[in-house]
Formats: sequence, structure tokens, C-alpha cells
Amino acid sequence: MRVGVVNGSPSEKSKTVGLVGVVLRTLTSVLAVHGVAVQHTRIDVYRLGPAFTGAFEREGVAPEIEDALRRAEEADLLIAATPVFRGSYTGLFKHFFDLVDQYALANKPVFLAATGGGDHHALVLEHALRPLFGFFQSMTLPVAVFASSGDFDGTTLLTPRVYGRIEMAVEDVSDILTLAATRGRPAD
Repeated sequence: MRVGVVNGSPSEKSKTVGLVGVVLRTLTSVLAVHGVAVQHTRIDVYRLGPAFTGAFEREGVAPEIEDALRRAEEADLLIAATPVFRGSYTGLFKHFFDLVDQYALANKPVFLAATGGGDHHALVLEHALRPLFGFFQSMTLPVAVFASSGDFDGTTLLTPRVYGRIEMAVEDVSDILTLAATRGRPAD
């Protein structure tokens, strides 16, 4: 399974990246039972630079930006992860999806993940992220995952409740993800 991670965090070491690491390890473990190997690529929007921030439309973007957009569009599963800023996803995260083709994510499974300062930020999953991917006609996974600052020691996720939610999110749709990993590929 080709997994594309779009990381909306504005920094290299972040709670969001820590949460994504746990999601990827859990996904790899659960899908291995179904005979599916996971390959992932992570797109850190803050690393895309001035060629990205200055882009107003997809046409004519720099080759490295086009490559990042294609990796997200061509993934079998997209993990959309962002910290909460001012009650929503980060601006660079939104800008990335402003450049994604309107139909490229249709019917694509999307795992929603977010981090924030406190539990009151958890609403970002339902009030900001689901509507964004609803626009794209994506198939957001039923269980989304939020972790607050208190769930971490630095960037390491500690809280068993969050680990359990990640496991539930992946295990509940493991059959759908297995199908998504093999869709459109020749049989061995």
C-alpha cells in the first residue's frame, strides 16, 4: 500500500509528526496480517519553500511541488495530519490542498489526524478536516484521531487511549484498506 502523509506542521520536530509515526506503525502492523506491505512518503508542507508559498494555481508550479502534489494524489491512502492553529488546520496545509486536483482524491481513503493544545481543539477533525475532504469527495475513515499536548512527552505519544483509538481506526477498516492497496494492480 502506498501511503501519502501530508504533514501540516510548521516544524521538523512536532507532536503531529510523533502522532503520524504511531499511525504508520499501527497501519503497517495491522495490514501485515492481511499480507499488505506499507510504503509511505511524507510531505512536510513547511519544507516546500517559496516556490510553493508563491504558487496561486497548479499550472506552472515548480517540478518539486508538482512531485509532492502527485505523491499525495497517487497514494492508495492519504494521512492528513495537522496541528490546530486558531481553531483550524494550518495555512500551509490548506494551501497544499488548494493546489491538489479537485477530483484526484475522489473515493480515496483519508485518515484524519490532528494535534492541539487541549481537548477543545478536537473539533477540528469534524468541523474543518472532514468538510475539506468532503469537497474532494474523499472517503474519510470513520474514526479520526486527535491528541492533545498532555498526551505527549515532547514529541513522543504516551497516552494509551490515543493508541487504542488509532488501532480501532485502522482495524475497523482493514478490509477496505486491503482492497484499496490492491485496486488497479495486476495480480501476482
